[in-house]
Amino acid sequence: MSAQLYRGDAGEVLRQASAVLGRPVVLWEVTGAHEAVPRASSDPHAGAFRPSFDLDATLRHWKIPIPIGSRWVAAPGATPEAWLVAPVRSRTAAPPPGGRERRSRERLALELAGLALGLIEGGGPVAELASLPAMIAHEAGNPLTAARAGLLIAMESIGRWVDLAADRRLALLDDLGQVIEDIERATEFLHAVQERARGGAGSAQARSERFDAVRVVRSCLTLERRLLRDRGIELDFATTLESSFLKGDPNALFDLLVTLVRNAADATAQTPGGGPVEVSLAQKGRELEVVVRGRGPAMGEPGFTKVRGVAEGVFSGTVRAQSHGVEGTTFTVTLPLPPQRG
Repeated sequence: MSAQLYRGDAGEVLRQASAVLGRPVVLWEVTGAHEAVPRASSDPHAGAFRPSFDLDATLRHWKIPIPIGSRWVAAPGATPEAWLVAPVRSRTAAPPPGGRERRSRERLALELAGLALGLIEGGGPVAELASLPAMIAHEAGNPLTAARAGLLIAMESIGRWVDLAADRRLALLDDLGQVIEDIERATEFLHAVQERARGGAGSAQARSERFDAVRVVRSCLTLERRLLRDRGIELDFATTLESSFLKGDPNALFDLLVTLVRNAADATAQTPGGGPVEVSLAQKGRELEVVVRGRGPAMGEPGFTKVRGVAEGVFSGTVRAQSHGVEGTTFTVTLPLPPQRG
């Protein structure tokens, strides 16, 4: 498995550490009792520098706990066995015994890199402040979307309410229409705040956290189902999963699924006979698979590029599209799963 080239603040940390050490720096994640895989690197080829020693045995020899899911920064030393290793953490280490510093300049540089990565990505104060605008926008945006869907349903009911005088009915519909316009303007503003805070979908500035993907998918489809029902399109969802955790930005997964579902709905609406939009979610081995099917033509290149950018850039996953002619198009998003907690 090759490591990603990090960009943004985290990438700058790895590159600065590499400049100090004069050698590549790799971010490793412990995925099993005797297994660690590269997650990011200071240059595109640093993932090939796999430690030539048993990371598990070495750390246990140092009496250092190594829980699955923990992350370490490492750089090759002067000899194949002389690797430098430091943990990623959000708090400084205990002071050296007696206050006498015995660590080398290279070791200190690597430990500072691990501390900086922990503060940026590990939920520390820096990460919390950086992600606050995006979190506010996301949490406020979802209720607004639900409110808009509810108002559309109410407007449809009022439009059929024959017991109400026609002039009064039109006045109510006009008032509700103004409210919907206000909601849409607020939603657009929050979306702009969210994109600016995250640096754009698929960028390295996006939030990175452990989250329940099943919950995000269900939340997204609940809102989309209301909107599609107003267009006369059903949304079918199938899964046997109760929970499945990903590492990345939950907002990015939400937006990715919205793009696929709305594309499928638009294509279905243009197809004679129509049909439902079908979404399925399944875990296959160490991967999570999201499948969206709809009738009609495939998505245009700009939309597909956006979806692929999120899947690859945020989750290190893949997207493939299969056209079935008049039967429609199937999009399959495959996302690698991190180690799941028992």
